[in-house]
Amino acid sequence: MVSYSQTIRSTELDELVIAVREVVDKHADWRRTARLVADELERHLPSPDVLTAAQRNGDSEGYRSHPLRTEPDGSFSIVALVWRPGQVTAIHDHVTWCVFGVIQGIEHEEVFRLDEERGCLVEAGTSTNQAGDVSGFAPPGDIHRVRNIGDETAISIHIYGTDVSRIGSSVRRYYDQEVMPR
Repeated sequence: MVSYSQTIRSTELDELVIAVREVVDKHADWRRTARLVADELERHLPSPDVLTAAQRNGDSEGYRSHPLRTEPDGSFSIVALVWRPGQVTAIHDHVTWCVFGVIQGIEHEEVFRLDEERGCLVEAGTSTNQAGDVSGFAPPGDIHRVRNIGDETAISIHIYGTDVSRIGSSVRRYYDQEVMPR
């Protein structure tokens, strides 16, 4: 027997998948694709109920990634990330475009640029994203770190322009260079 919450999860995701598929099938460049996918995610941003109650709890060991859908041709993946207060990613960039929308809590993003002459990262900006906020980016210029700065578990939906189940992660590389202020 299918529960009401399973039906909601499936319907929300189905609508999002259809909308993203239509955009990705236009084969625009990465930056334009990220903008178009962000528009669709904003229109079809699912509720936290897209995850099970156990998934929404997060994990005390670190933020968790829950694959929700991967397009059969590998053109995009939809993943939910769950962050308990204080959890943070390493500084990283991506193999392709990425769009994210916060569906619960607060996520803070720090953006960096690589100064190859000095061999360091330079702060390039920050943003604090709350439930309902959607953003996206495409390489180059996508070096960032994300953390939950709120007092409750944060959940975000990420759409990557690749099959993350096949490649294991959307991360291209991690950065351990010193960070310099702007």
